[in-house]
Amino acid sequence: MTLRLLAASALALMIGLAVPSQAQTQTATATAGTISVEDWTAYKAKFLDPSGRIIDTANGNISHSEGQGYGLILAFLANSVADFDQIWTFTKTELLLRDDGLAVWRWDPTKTPHVTDANNASDGDILIAYALSLAGETWQRPDLTSAAQSMIAAIGKHVVVGTPGGSITLLPGVTGFKSTEREDGPVVNPSYWVFEAMTRFATRDKATDWKALSRSGQALVQTARFGDRQLPAEWVSIKQSPVPAEGFPAEFSYNAIRIPLYMVRAGITDRNLLRPFMADAGGPGLSLVELKSGAVSATLSDPGYRIIPSLVACVVDKKPLPQDLLRFTPTDYYPSTLQLLALSYLRNIPGGCA
Repeated sequence: MTLRLLAASALALMIGLAVPSQAQTQTATATAGTISVEDWTAYKAKFLDPSGRIIDTANGNISHSEGQGYGLILAFLANSVADFDQIWTFTKTELLLRDDGLAVWRWDPTKTPHVTDANNASDGDILIAYALSLAGETWQRPDLTSAAQSMIAAIGKHVVVGTPGGSITLLPGVTGFKSTEREDGPVVNPSYWVFEAMTRFATRDKATDWKALSRSGQALVQTARFGDRQLPAEWVSIKQSPVPAEGFPAEFSYNAIRIPLYMVRAGITDRNLLRPFMADAGGPGLSLVELKSGAVSATLSDPGYRIIPSLVACVVDKKPLPQDLLRFTPTDYYPSTLQLLALSYLRNIPGGCA
């Protein structure tokens, strides 16, 4: 697939989004050792099965490519080579079964066969490839670096595609989201842009314009804002102007809450982009919002959720984080993962963000 270079930058200019400076887009280096031994030990005791699979405790104890990718990243950030290898062994033997170099996304221990959906999920693929690249270079492991390069190339080939507006975008999966498969296609998920990974991919793979893809993701966050709080929907049709996709709830929900975390971790601190995500900072919880009515459908009080708006407010407005959010006690897989990613970022920035 030949991608049109600079298209996403042109899109950003058309919608009035400033193309970030080098300083703004500089990835905060993901560094081994920024998750403490104590925090990682607590996390893996609850979520890492001896087989190497990360268990989604709030989703029927299944495993998926997203969880394996997160597990690999967290093991790297904890500088735990043995745990990384354990997670990678499960991932490559149980999920890397497709013939296109991408991972199947869903694995269920109660089913035979265990793979219950062989479609990929591009965020899981990106997380896995990113972790492999970090670990391979940091630990001088050519086997991991080679696996990362192959997977990065496969992501670029199969799920980075052109858009009707002449830009490029990231499909959530190989199957089910294209304009040829849906009347409102392409349909995308703004939370699948793992910006820090794309910054890294851009220096290691020239077949895909990863910088342009990163810009297109930022442009999407800027334009796919709905309702009084101007928050992005989980699933967005980009056939024309971005609108909530048909057949999906028009919500700011569990997928979308990680968008600001991904931006902050990548060094993207544009106040205009991050402002809608700060409303719940310091409050009782993170709001899930029905975008058409503006009603709050749920308030998530877990520290792993509450830390996200507070982290954004800390980065943008220098507001100190509540001290209870800086202490890690694992709850469920997803909020615990998000909290460790936020804490790792804070520990990698001298003096924190305040």
